[in-house]
Order: sequence, then structure tokens, then C-alpha cells
Amino acid sequence: MSIAIVTGSGGLIGSASVRRFAKEGFTIVGIDNDYRSYFFGEEASTRWSVERLKSELPNYRHYNTDIRDYNELEKVFQEYQGDISVVIHTAAQPSHDWAAKEPFTDFGVNALGTLNLLELTRKYAFDAVFIFTSTNKVYGDLPNYLPLMEQETRWEVDPSHRWAKYGIDETMSIDQSQHSIFGASKISADVMTQEYGRYFGMKTTIFRGGCLTGPQHAGAELHGFLAYLMKCAMTGKEYRIFGYKGKQVRDNIHADDLVECFWEVYQSPRIAEVYNIGGSRHSNCSMLEAIKMCEEITGKKMNYVYVEQARKGDHIWWISDVRKFQSHYPQWKYTYDIRKILEEIYHGLQGRI
Repeated sequence: MSIAIVTGSGGLIGSASVRRFAKEGFTIVGIDNDYRSYFFGEEASTRWSVERLKSELPNYRHYNTDIRDYNELEKVFQEYQGDISVVIHTAAQPSHDWAAKEPFTDFGVNALGTLNLLELTRKYAFDAVFIFTSTNKVYGDLPNYLPLMEQETRWEVDPSHRWAKYGIDETMSIDQSQHSIFGASKISADVMTQEYGRYFGMKTTIFRGGCLTGPQHAGAELHGFLAYLMKCAMTGKEYRIFGYKGKQVRDNIHADDLVECFWEVYQSPRIAEVYNIGGSRHSNCSMLEAIKMCEEITGKKMNYVYVEQARKGDHIWWISDVRKFQSHYPQWKYTYDIRKILEEIYHGLQGRI
């Protein structure tokens, strides 16, 4: 029996990971205590997603365990010791706005929770592949100091800059910038995951994601850009744009495309590898461009307001250079672009709102 442990199994990336690895015959041990509803309210709960996994996948086993609780987590690892082939760690407190309200909770979930999982993997499943979803927020606000040029609907990087054509690569520093409390806790987890690879020789891989999205996303104002935007477009709820004239740019990768990266890594793992991952130049948009697409898809005018104050540590322009990953795993390809992602989110929300 091959076991895949997936934390945050009810979430966007977690649930996509569950389905992808279940399809390959794995027994899935899902760990998710629906803390997302504590972070963002009942509308962001992932309970519905977990119930769907339970009902649709006979090889799914669920544990309502808090990843901050080492002793309870250890019981899960002990139960499946000897059969664990991969640990996919997607559970997180994902909002830099929310983190400032409860720094201890944020650090506990993001940093301590990751350390618990790394140590238990080392202790009970040393040969397992460990995949961690980090974030581009580990780079802090350094991207905002790139030579940016204002265009009609977006900010862009001066075309003469080395990151203009393909996006930002992994050589950007993660030091000496403003990260947000969330960014700092994720750096701790990111570096610790690297260190367990380098120091102990474990098969750890870190994905520094741009905007991860898809129809399973339980979008809320503080997290889940495209899903929440589409929800507002469909319901008429007011959407707030924070700063940068609404021209801030994000690259967006569909959950299924990201999880296909995980599958590639599982089949050919490396040690302490770090990848920037996102929609790259293939799939990106500004806030204003996303609003226009939502209006076209829904046939409704969006109700939005502009707030001058930008979020602390927020990026004005982020596009991931994914060529390093593609060079290591040349079989991987995108299957979604930004328009296709938004259309799928629209159809997915039709039955839920």
C-alpha cells in the first residue's frame, strides 16, 4: 500500500493533490481541521470539499488534526509508518493581512506546523518525497523595486530588464525587504524545508507559488483573488481594489497544472530544490483586466470601489519564471490560461452561490 499524506486536503491545492494521487492508486491520508473558516469566516470553510472527497474517493481517509499539535500528528505517521511514499504539505494560514492580527497563530501554523511535518517525515518516512507549497511572498516587496512602467491597464517591467521577458527567477533575494508577517513565517518554513533536504539528505521540494487558483477555491476577500473576484461579479457584492490603480499584475496557475508539477517531482525527486511556479507569461492579468474578463463572462457590470492604501508588502507586479522547473521536468505543460481558468471558476461557482 502506497500512502500519500496531504495536509490542507480540503483546500484548493490539497484537494487537487488528493484527486491526482488517488487516481494513481494511492491511499490518501488527508489532514485538515477546517481552520480556513477560522481565518476567513464560514464562507471560506473547506468542510464541503472534505465531505465530497470522503463520498467520492473510497481510498481517502480523513484526520481532523491540527498540524501545530506534534503529538497528534505523530499518531498519524505512526499508523502508516512504512507505507508513506509522499507528503504533500499545502496547509497554511495564507493571508498576509490576516497574519498581522494573530502573529503567533500564523507562525504556529506556517512555521511550526511545517517543522512538525518535516521532523515526523524524517522519523517515520525518511525516503518519502516531501513537497511544500511556499509562496512568492518570501521575496517580500523586492519586486516592487524593479523598473516598472505604467501602461493603460497594467504595470509592466522595463523591457530591457533581465526579468521582463520570462518573469522573476529563483535568484531574487529573500533578504532585507518587507515581507508581511505571513511572508516571514513562510520563509521560515521554506528555509527549514530546504535545510531538511540539504542537512539530512531528504527528498524535499519547495514551490514558491504566484496566484494558485481554480474552481475548488473557497475565495474570501483576504485570500483567493480570482475566485473571490468572480464571486463578487456573479452576486453583485462590492469588490475592493487596494492601491496601485488596480493595475497590479499577478500570474495565475490552475491547481491541476500545479499538482501535475507535484506528480512529476514524485516520479523523479530531487533534494532541497526550489522552484518559482505560477502562470508565467502564459497566464497572467492585472486587477483591471481580470474585472473586464469577469464582466464579459458573467454579462454583468462589476460593483467595485478603489481604496488608495495598498496592502503592506503587496506586489505591484509578479510574474514567475518557470523555466527552471521546465528544464528539470520537460514533460510538464500548461493546460489552462487565464481566460479558461476564469470560465471554469464561473461554472464551478454556479452550483455553490
